[in-house]
Amino acid sequence: MVDNLKSSLEGLEPPVCPACGKQMIWIWSQLVEHSPVVIEHEFVCESCGGTNRRKVVQADKSIRRPGKLSLPRPGRAA
Repeated sequence: MVDNLKSSLEGLEPPVCPACGKQMIWIWSQLVEHSPVVIEHEFVCESCGGTNRRKVVQADKSIRRPGKLSLPRPGRAA
């Protein structure tokens, strides 16, 4: 789960504070939903104290679809 939190934050650019125009810093993240994986990040402005939350939806990596399926060949013993 920690990997999901880290990877969701890597692609997320910190928001700009609407009050003072400075870039906000990340303070925490939490898992909101399991399927699909929804992670919420909270940012805070160091100069004015304003906060901003962003949600990131990730594809569920635990469900893997099979690649090419094949049938057993006749005549071969297992």
